[in-house]
Amino acid sequence: MSDTDFTPNEMMTIAASRALKNTDVCFVGIGAPSAACNIARLTHAPDVTLFRYWLQGGRVTVGFLGAAQIDRFGNINTTVIGDYDEPKTRLPGGGGAPEIASSSGEIFITLKQSRRAMVDKIDFYTSFGHGDGGDHRERLGITTKGPTLMVTDLAVWKPDPVTREFTVVSLHPGVTREMVQAECGWTVRFAEAVEETPAPTEIELKTLRDLNARTKAAHAGGKSGEAA
Repeated sequence: MSDTDFTPNEMMTIAASRALKNTDVCFVGIGAPSAACNIARLTHAPDVTLFRYWLQGGRVTVGFLGAAQIDRFGNINTTVIGDYDEPKTRLPGGGGAPEIASSSGEIFITLKQSRRAMVDKIDFYTSFGHGDGGDHRERLGITTKGPTLMVTDLAVWKPDPVTREFTVVSLHPGVTREMVQAECGWTVRFAEAVEETPAPTEIELKTLRDLNARTKAAHAGGKSGEAA
């Protein structure tokens, strides 16, 4: 793969990393959110603070979450697929995600689009987003902003300021509206002016690929008994 080519996953990770600022205090776990935050730290936001294992009440500006299932209002399920008592699949659970979703200043979400992941109604509320939409969070006494950004492998989404329904504001290079709709379980709303996500720069791609290579090497070393 050349420096000018990039995968949908690389586009997603880099687009998500751009949302972080130098002044952010970010709660981040493993996986795609961790990669996005580290890319930000290694490129445009070297002073970003990353908390990996605990949530410092009132001081974390951004919580970065993934999702097994998500609905149009940013409510997340990472608990079960199907009925809770007799699930088709039991997922890892919430961990600290429910607290992150309610206590962080705002929430960024990353996930690969599919109709199985982006559903009209999630099977279980693990992490509360915007509930039924509108001012649902405020009515429950939750004072933080909730989900303000979702970056998938196809597009960048932001909640409508009134309804809080996630709306596509930017399509990644080569992606069409039809492609986004085909991998979403609800009728997608698009902003009046949909932009094209800027392609990854050479330095962003190199940073991400170097990070992935170091991570792969560390894991390989650990499995073989060598020092990582």
